Amino acid sequence: MPPVVDEILNILRTEDNFLVAGHATPDGDAYGSAVAVCFLLKTLGKRFVHYAANGTPPSMDWLGHPDMAHTSLDGFTPGWSIVLDSGDISRLDPEAAAAVVPEHTVNIDHHLGNSQFGALNWVDPSEPAVGTMVAQLARRLDIPLAGDLGEAVYLAIVSDTGHFSYGNTRPETLELAAEIVRLGLDLGAFNAKLEKSWTPQRLQLWSHALGESVLHCDGKIGMVRIRKDILEQTHSTRYDCDGLVEIMRRVKSVRIAVSLRETEDGVKVSLRSHGDDNVQQVAQRLGGGGHKNASGATVHGTMDEAEQLIVRYGSEILDLGCPADDCTRISNSAMAPSEAS
Repeated sequence: MPPVVDEILNILRTEDNFLVAGHATPDGDAYGSAVAVCFLLKTLGKRFVHYAANGTPPSMDWLGHPDMAHTSLDGFTPGWSIVLDSGDISRLDPEAAAAVVPEHTVNIDHHLGNSQFGALNWVDPSEPAVGTMVAQLARRLDIPLAGDLGEAVYLAIVSDTGHFSYGNTRPETLELAAEIVRLGLDLGAFNAKLEKSWTPQRLQLWSHALGESVLHCDGKIGMVRIRKDILEQTHSTRYDCDGLVEIMRRVKSVRIAVSLRETEDGVKVSLRSHGDDNVQQVAQRLGGGGHKNASGATVHGTMDEAEQLIVRYGSEILDLGCPADDCTRISNSAMAPSEAS
């Protein structure tokens, strides 16, 4: 374990008034890790505020919390900030980013290219999830990974390892999961809470998005496109989009799976791959980053422009050798002509 971990532990033991925050629109690793850190601080008798601009993600509202996810920092001045799963301060929600003072910030992350923005930076791209790093802190503090704490860490781990199916899963990852189960985690109940969270709106959104999916480069690049008007028509939220890109990764021919989600600022891009296919390089060309097999970026342009850029960069980096107009659109009309609009 690197020396910075001892320095972080010293801050946790001796300082107070912590701001805890993960990246904007948190996934299971960012949110679960933040909740787990809050449990550690609670056990240590510390004061803290967990900030998430939109509150608890709806798909994780079952997760226990020692306090709550606050949507405002009005009246709160942190002594120290603990920033999780964020490659840069710019990845935080604006209010959290404004409150973070780098000289009093602990930065815990596993992304390549982290900007080392904190006073204490524990950045380890070999870790499958920030949750595994938080678990190491718990062990050093002699705090058992039981109850709600264990569940929060487990959520973080399964979210970033695809339930232990991704190449970043190590023997130590499975051993940590086994430790949490031995300490009382009910896997059946956990998976029921995690998986049985779909709404009718989400089902409608996925039906439309998959019905309009796109294959490029002789099926080697698979995309789903989620327009703002479809989110509005189906009364869906940004969180209802989670997991769509994983469906494209399941297509046998696909080497780069992509989801494009239209936002007020442009197009949010999520990229996934398997094995040696490095989508982080594609994300970097788009101004983003992440991991070898899971990365993202924001393109400040239209959906069509984002699609063309990804096909161009993906073809170049993975040597797919296809033009941007090499495209097969999988439409609902092809599957059910009588229902075409």
